[in-house]
Amino acid sequence: MMMDDQNADAGKRSEMALPGRAGLLSRRSFLVGSAVSLGALGLTGCASSDYMSLAEAQKVYGPLPNEKFPIPAVEVAKVNPKYFRKTVPYETKEAVGTIIVDPSNYYVYRVEDEGTATRYGANVGRAGFLWSGDAYVGRKSEWATWTPPREMIKRQPEAAKWANGMPGGLDNPLGARTLHLYQNGVYTLYTIYASSDPESIGSGVTSGCVGLLSQDMIELYDRTPVKTKVVVLTA
Repeated sequence: MMMDDQNADAGKRSEMALPGRAGLLSRRSFLVGSAVSLGALGLTGCASSDYMSLAEAQKVYGPLPNEKFPIPAVEVAKVNPKYFRKTVPYETKEAVGTIIVDPSNYYVYRVEDEGTATRYGANVGRAGFLWSGDAYVGRKSEWATWTPPREMIKRQPEAAKWANGMPGGLDNPLGARTLHLYQNGVYTLYTIYASSDPESIGSGVTSGCVGLLSQDMIELYDRTPVKTKVVVLTA
């Protein structure tokens, strides 16, 4: 999902959803093409020793009450355990700190030392919106404003309410943290962002952006300075 908090006229931006409050369409109604697994809800007892246990996950993905907008706990039973945060062996020539997006497997890696990486489960672009290549973090945003593109407003008139921008908050599609990706000094309109939808992790639901669970995204954000290299692999 291509998302921006500045250029409302950009034609390549997100088809993100409006907040799911009374009188508005739900956030998920805008995630066209979602491939969420129907079996995700039954994964509570399926975690193996290779993955974080449910009890561990409930701690790692617990509430964040000290945020500007307090973040609730993730409903971890709705996430396949293989997408929980994990340190894994990972051989690469990229420098420590580099972010590598693997859209085929719905993972984001942060390269660590000694041949390891921190791996996060992710949602990625749906068919027709996937992209690949090298970029870098050009800027970072906390609780950024989201502005729907004109094309989305034409398709979904309800989005016109936010034509001048939706302030940061729990209902904002950009979430708590956003890494804005640039190439050659130009904003690509792609982001790595915080998703509040656990069922989207492990799915192709966006218009090209990459979403992590809010707790994972905050950790990655805190460890990622501006100018960090980002490699998006071919799906």
